[in-house]
Amino acid sequence: MHLPAEAVTATALIEVVRISGLPAGRDTPYPGTTVAHWIGSEVATALSLVESLSGGEQHRCGFSPGWGVRAYEDSLDLALFEVAFCFTCQEIRMHGRTVPSGLAKQYFDPDTLPARTLLTLFRTATP
Repeated sequence: MHLPAEAVTATALIEVVRISGLPAGRDTPYPGTTVAHWIGSEVATALSLVESLSGGEQHRCGFSPGWGVRAYEDSLDLALFEVAFCFTCQEIRMHGRTVPSGLAKQYFDPDTLPARTLLTLFRTATP
């Protein structure tokens, strides 16, 4: 998967979100409960896993993401980018101030080791 390189370098904190629905608008954050905050090596591990997700084929499920991440720089101002993952239809949607339109929708194979590891990290982050 491709992430905006400058934003990845600037990411100091990741907010893990258990998504509960679709956003009200195109650049509106996905609604849900923040279940964890990752910093330091956790950020590096998570972004490395996301970037190593291999391309997949689109499957139709209506896009019902269960998990998302929001990346912030040191100022913790607006999110650099937000990524929503649907492990059913194998689709990733990304938006934010650092995301070019060409990266907004991507597909991945949820059966690969990086995808399963990422899903495990999400699930273990839930209180």
